[in-house]
Amino acid sequence: MASLPKGLDLPLMQTKWAAQLNPLLSNPSLASIILSPVVLINGTNTINHTLGRKLTGWRIVGINAAATIYDQQATNSMTDLTLILVSNAAATISLEVF
Repeated sequence: MASLPKGLDLPLMQTKWAAQLNPLLSNPSLASIILSPVVLINGTNTINHTLGRKLTGWRIVGINAAATIYDQQATNSMTDLTLILVSNAAATISLEVF
């Protein structure tokens, strides 16, 4: 990434800074929430993600058991409220949602 410009008049500096910073600030994972503990059963689990908007993505940031976990968001009609995860084992996870 290029360094922020110096020695320019204020409006030009603001324009150049915005061009460099706005892509970073628009990253959806900067507006994430950690849900913990999330107890998963073997099978389908519906989780209220509490974002108040459509879910962009998720990742497991902690897990206490060996499990394979995947989502069924392609068939979820309520992506603004829930995340559907399928697990092949019972596990407790910490889940980052964004």
